[in-house]
Amino acid sequence: MQFGIFTVGDVTTDPTTGRTPSEAERIKAMVAIALKAEEVGLDVVAMGEHHNPPFVPSSPTTMLGYVAARTNRIILSTATTLITTNDPVKIAEDYAMLQHLADGRVDLMMGRGNTGPVYPWFGKDIRAGIPLAVENYGLLYRLWREEVVDWKGKYRTPLQSFTSTPRPLDGVPPFVWHGSIRSPEIAEQAAYYGDGFFHNNIFWPMEHTKRMVELYRKRFEFYGHGKADQAIVGLGGQVFMRKNSQDAVREFRPYFDNAPVYGHGPSLEDFSTETPLTVGSPQQVIDRTMTFRDHVGDYQRQLFLMDHAGLPLKTVLEQLDLLGEEVVPVLRRELAALRPAHVPDAPTHASLRAARDAALAEAGAGAGVEGDAVAGAGR
Repeated sequence: MQFGIFTVGDVTTDPTTGRTPSEAERIKAMVAIALKAEEVGLDVVAMGEHHNPPFVPSSPTTMLGYVAARTNRIILSTATTLITTNDPVKIAEDYAMLQHLADGRVDLMMGRGNTGPVYPWFGKDIRAGIPLAVENYGLLYRLWREEVVDWKGKYRTPLQSFTSTPRPLDGVPPFVWHGSIRSPEIAEQAAYYGDGFFHNNIFWPMEHTKRMVELYRKRFEFYGHGKADQAIVGLGGQVFMRKNSQDAVREFRPYFDNAPVYGHGPSLEDFSTETPLTVGSPQQVIDRTMTFRDHVGDYQRQLFLMDHAGLPLKTVLEQLDLLGEEVVPVLRRELAALRPAHVPDAPTHASLRAARDAALAEAGAGAGVEGDAVAGAGR
């Protein structure tokens, strides 16, 4: 199972000091956090894509390309790639380029963004959000798998004899997760293609997450990609830890109360009860995260939001030390012991390439047998 972090890249005033970091400071902090994630042994770092204040990560490929050059092992992902407002041709080329630069340590998560106005900013109509997601991904899927593409759709100009460059590394496209909080159409899309489904359950009760994941699993099996429990599932979550749980609550409360998204709403206690937010000791984080499996079954990727709401970089790095040293090793061991042998790991470039090569070898062997049979019939 893969463990990692994701960031939304918000620039938020620290409510305890009144200080607001500059955009440059926040961007450099995101890089430092990514490097720390590899240092403490996490598997994935995922960057959001947003085009509205107070968020800064408008170009995740730029950020991830820079991080790729300074890391060796960690998988570079997106917490959102806007499939609705980005041109699928540009997505195909940008992430194939990143694949080559990062030696395959790349996957991405398709999403529709966090604000309605982003659609007209990029010349799109929000009322076509779901159809755009479906059509654009259908084109992207072909661009990565077909050398020459002829295509015609509703929301962009046609393509004639088009080849996306560079081609995916080793002829293997990046693995795609389809991220959604509330849209069953996106769960259906993930199932149709046999891709991963990521439910970022940071604002919703687990009962809702369970329903969405169950839909995806059922449809994954319907489309013939494997058994329902073999579907590729990822979850989000958010935590804040200190050795003593009372210290964690006391320190995190002002950040929660003034957060740009959920601040000035439900209390920290109510939010922690109704959503997967866990504020407490490392053991409490372990115990709470272990319960996710009870709702969604065995799953492949768990990402934590750690750097939001104005938390200073020093505090976030301390959180990553706790996550990497005290939480993730226990979760790896306990979840691995529970997972049946037939449930797959999260796909990587290496595993996807091996599966492709095995399929080609099997097809070649079958063709050889058929050829021998034909030759024998002629003798």
